[in-house]
Amino acid sequence: MQINRNYEILLEMLEHYKNLKEVDAIGLAGSSTAKTSDNKSDYDIYIYGKKEPPVNERRKIAKKYSDSPEIDNHYFETGDTFILKETGKPVDIMYRCPDFIEGNIKRVWDEHNASLGYTTCFVDNIKKTEILYDKNGWLKRLKEHVSTPYPEKLAENIIKKNFTYLKDAMFSFRDQIASAVERNDFVSINHRCAAFLASYFDVIFAKNRILNPGEKKLIPFALKNCKILPDGFENDVKILSVGEVQKRLPTADKMVENLRKIL
Repeated sequence: MQINRNYEILLEMLEHYKNLKEVDAIGLAGSSTAKTSDNKSDYDIYIYGKKEPPVNERRKIAKKYSDSPEIDNHYFETGDTFILKETGKPVDIMYRCPDFIEGNIKRVWDEHNASLGYTTCFVDNIKKTEILYDKNGWLKRLKEHVSTPYPEKLAENIIKKNFTYLKDAMFSFRDQIASAVERNDFVSINHRCAAFLASYFDVIFAKNRILNPGEKKLIPFALKNCKILPDGFENDVKILSVGEVQKRLPTADKMVENLRKIL
């Protein structure tokens, strides 16, 4: 079975990374562990250590399994990306310092600070991580920490911050969408609608005490996992995302009021 063979190669490859002295822990996360993967999904591998492993050592490992790896890119986090030459499966390896992820967990899970959109994504990432290597048990302890009940204060803060900025605050996302529509600025319309949706979903997930899984397949995820959803949820999200321009603003207004009813 192709999936099993991909996983076999992955585990074989990671044995090489385990031997690098800079590596303290390795986790598999993303759609592979969230049960939302498809044939376009890659393997999201997170390698933790105080220092990044040397680039030349990472390149040697990657070249054993890929014909043309891209090593040490810095588009987002430091990473290596490549395609497994035997099966064609994409692999995305990201290198993270434990202090970085611990700081995010503390800020969100322990201190209950909310962001505009995607507040609990790092928490979700750790909670769903499949631990493949854990030299000192650090990753296991962190995963156990975020597997505790959803903090009520965090939910309250996420809802207050994100719901207010949808429409009720000065220069809200709704106001920004209105300005973009008035200017007939299509790029800005899409950009502001995306920001609106990020906060909209943050509110819905917080209301249901569910961690935010990120930005992929959110409609089916919410339909499956959220017991409390606004009226017209699925249709309204689709219209705001890809509907006709003249429908975007009235749809945003309706989404806010329907969301208000469930809060």
